[in-house]
Amino acid sequence: MDVQLMVWPGILLIFVFSYIPMYGVLTAFMDYNIFTAHRIFENPWVGFKHFEAFFDAPNFWQIMRNTVVISLLKFVIGFPAPIILALMLNEVRHMVFKRVVQTITYLPHFMSWVIVGGLVMSLLSADNGSVNILLKGVGAIDEPINFLSIKDYFWTILISTNVWKEIGFSSIVYLAAIAGVDQHMYEAADIDGASKFKQIYLITLPSIMPVIIIFMVLAMGNLLNAGFEDILIIAENPLLRPVADVIDVYVYRIGLQNQKYSFAVAVGLFKAVISVGLLTMANYLARRAGSSLW
Repeated sequence: MDVQLMVWPGILLIFVFSYIPMYGVLTAFMDYNIFTAHRIFENPWVGFKHFEAFFDAPNFWQIMRNTVVISLLKFVIGFPAPIILALMLNEVRHMVFKRVVQTITYLPHFMSWVIVGGLVMSLLSADNGSVNILLKGVGAIDEPINFLSIKDYFWTILISTNVWKEIGFSSIVYLAAIAGVDQHMYEAADIDGASKFKQIYLITLPSIMPVIIIFMVLAMGNLLNAGFEDILIIAENPLLRPVADVIDVYVYRIGLQNQKYSFAVAVGLFKAVISVGLLTMANYLARRAGSSLW
């Protein structure tokens, strides 16, 4: 009885704040007027008008390309990074050094993107930026480079910053999974003469594979979430828009700043449907591999 009393308030909060507001997606099929407030059914129905407007936008394919490429880069580089860090930390036997490294790698996660963006801009600034000073000092360049205005550098800067910010915090769950591996298997492998790399490959990775698969499924569901705060802050230069314009930033700029609320909801709904499809497909493949969300 006590457990039920604890569960029901949580279910009620989820229902009130997560499910009831979902009727707002209907505005994607209307010409929504903000002055009608919650009386959304007073607005005229327009069918798929806003979806067609998005699909017919001159930069639609550019936005989709940027979204997919940035998301894939974050997945391909950012997903294995915390696993590798966790495996490396697990092999450290000097506890003081291990805790220092963990603290240093965890810290960026708790910094807002405003602070991180400011650090990136300071480091890469053409005027007395640390990177330019270093490159000039070693003779690699003659004139300062304005990294944050050159399209060719943007994806590298964005992905590197994301990995640096999240690698430590994301490694926590993998470290916990590694801690649960039966130590007798490592002892048996030592007796058989297996090297550390073989132990990682044959014992550690297979033991934590269910955890890796679950997080991989969740990452696939977020494949169209290329980012918002990080891109909005780092790519404030309009020159970067051809490589930085992703769905979320486009919705913010066109849908919200220009007060096209129905258009913004339509684009968000389109992204949500695709994400659910990707999540379902990834979960189906994971179930065949032996681990899944449902």
